[in-house]
Amino acid sequence: MTSGMWDHGKAEGYATGTDLTGYRVEAEDGHIGKVDRHTMDVDAAHIVVDTGPWIFGREVLLPAGTIRRVDVNERTVWVNRTKDEIKNSPEYHKDRHAEDHDYHRTIGSYYGGVV
Repeated sequence: MTSGMWDHGKAEGYATGTDLTGYRVEAEDGHIGKVDRHTMDVDAAHIVVDTGPWIFGREVLLPAGTIRRVDVNERTVWVNRTKDEIKNSPEYHKDRHAEDHDYHRTIGSYYGGVV
């Protein structure tokens, strides 16, 4: 899999076991939505962000390795990607992510992971 892309290791302020569901999500250049789903699966930790009207209600999958910082008091997650990078990300396939290793690899590669 991708080295570090699918774990929370570099996320400042993240405590193992913290559920990020419902947290506000900020990209490098502004607000992008809220965490609709958060998983802590080994080698597959990620958040699914509901972008609301920003990109027409599209959901996007962000590997945990894109999380730069978490503020539990503010219920906010900052990711180290721009709005354009997130907007142009591969389409999120809810049913494929967990079982399709090629899809997992595609997402990880898009966000800069080593495959």
